[in-house]
Amino acid sequence: MHIKATIDRFENEKAVLITKDKDEIIWPKNKLPEETTEGMVLNINISNNKKNTEKNKELAKKILNEILNPEN
Repeated sequence: MHIKATIDRFENEKAVLITKDKDEIIWPKNKLPEETTEGMVLNINISNNKKNTEKNKELAKKILNEILNPEN
């Protein structure tokens, strides 16, 4: 998914980004590219990571199994 957002304003250490659908995204100011200013347009790419999701599920199952079956 590709989203374009405009930096509307900065509030303390946060940036308020506005999408073309008028949704607001609050983003840490220190996670923006250097020299970012109000009015600048940003490209945001979002994708899933199925491999890490599966690893996290397996780890959660392992931990629950250890908690629920401490003798094994």
